[in-house]
Amino acid sequence: MDRLGGHGDGLGGVMREILERQRAAFMAELPVPVAVRKDRLKRAAAMVADNADALCDALSEDFGHRSREQSMLTDIAASVAPLNHAVRHVARWMKAERKPLTFPLGLLGARGAVEYQPKGVVGIIAPWNFPVNLVVGPLAGVFAAGNRAMVKTSEYTPTVAALFEELAPRYFAAEELAFVSGGPEAGKAFASLPFDHLLFTGATGIAKHILHAAADNLVPVTLELGGKSPVIFGRSADVARGTERVALGKMMNAGQICLAPDYMLVPEEKEGEVIAGLTAAASAMYPSVLANPDYTAIINDRHYQRLTAWIDDARAKGAEVTVVDPAKEDFAASNSRKLPLHIIRNATDDMLVMQEEIFGPVLPVRRYARIEDAIGEVNRRDRPLALYYFGSDAGERRQVLDRTISGGATVNDVIFHVSQEELPFGGIGPSGMGAYHGEAGFRTFSHARALFRQSGLDVAGLAGLKPPYGKRTMIAIKQQMR
Repeated sequence: MDRLGGHGDGLGGVMREILERQRAAFMAELPVPVAVRKDRLKRAAAMVADNADALCDALSEDFGHRSREQSMLTDIAASVAPLNHAVRHVARWMKAERKPLTFPLGLLGARGAVEYQPKGVVGIIAPWNFPVNLVVGPLAGVFAAGNRAMVKTSEYTPTVAALFEELAPRYFAAEELAFVSGGPEAGKAFASLPFDHLLFTGATGIAKHILHAAADNLVPVTLELGGKSPVIFGRSADVARGTERVALGKMMNAGQICLAPDYMLVPEEKEGEVIAGLTAAASAMYPSVLANPDYTAIINDRHYQRLTAWIDDARAKGAEVTVVDPAKEDFAASNSRKLPLHIIRNATDDMLVMQEEIFGPVLPVRRYARIEDAIGEVNRRDRPLALYYFGSDAGERRQVLDRTISGGATVNDVIFHVSQEELPFGGIGPSGMGAYHGEAGFRTFSHARALFRQSGLDVAGLAGLKPPYGKRTMIAIKQQMR
């Protein structure tokens, strides 16, 4: 039973009722003042900050174990920061932008501008891997743009979902922000609602169904997906520093991050040094895994079994697998769903780890002879959400960035571009469409309305734009075709 009281049409009816109430309240409020927008942003920040302990407890309950400090970093602080950023900048983002006009209209007193209007009600479908941040982070752009929001939480994190449904009414009227939960039927009903914009974060396969559902109502959609984000080590890379940063990014949240490094491309003569560096770095950060409070568990049995099956598949097809297990722990006897870092050497295209996004602490390492070979390896796959290059060779770095296409890129580190609020975050092709964060998020969730104001002069007559046509008309035509 879904929390809103039913399955299928019944649940869809409840959702449509919430949407209609939100849209009616939105229309009655127009225009949405900056003070109201800031107030909603501040209340969203308070909802997270005031309840940080309870949210961290809920996250750990849903994962089986999740590092409290990691949750504070990636879900609590990372949710409050974009909201506070929006509070500081929303007044500037809202200002109309004056635009030049085609000659000679600007000289005759006409004016042109772009005004940013709120769209109305934005739907957010959130994933399970960061079930606080990927709910609240988008609200920075949604509320800054003057919208209302409905959120569909993940069925894989039911404790967090229930807590949001409990907390939200303390800070928001249901006409401002509402949460709904449930399984696939609830998700299908939610995606089918006639929102003014829909944001989906999740798997590429599910995104195709989301697009089909949204298409029936011509709902504009932003998709934040994933894919196999590559790491390219140049020959000039600092291997010790670079492997530590890759290991940190790969093992955060046990690799359950859409931006996690998915595979590495390294110079053939440096493969052994890179694997040794990864092993040393992972061992230093996590000298043990099973009882280590800093290390997160795999979300559920299905994903744990998927990952172990993919590791077995790689072994069976000839890969050399290095298990980073410095404490020599007995994982087979544990039911904790904790999985140490597995480095896959000699990974080939017929292995599952090289065909699908891994979403776990499994890292294939592949060799290349020339940097052009590494670039070709990236380009023959789907365009990734992120690309990571390590090296001090400026020319090679520029070559990699210029010859590849990805949603975002970080140089000499991984993942960190996502935390920069004034950089747009989004994918391209199978890794997503559209972007948000900071001002990009404000614009995504706003409608850019063109505004043209005509002067009191007879512009059409002066410019030869009305009958009877003549010499001035021909002059205007030639002018426009220059």
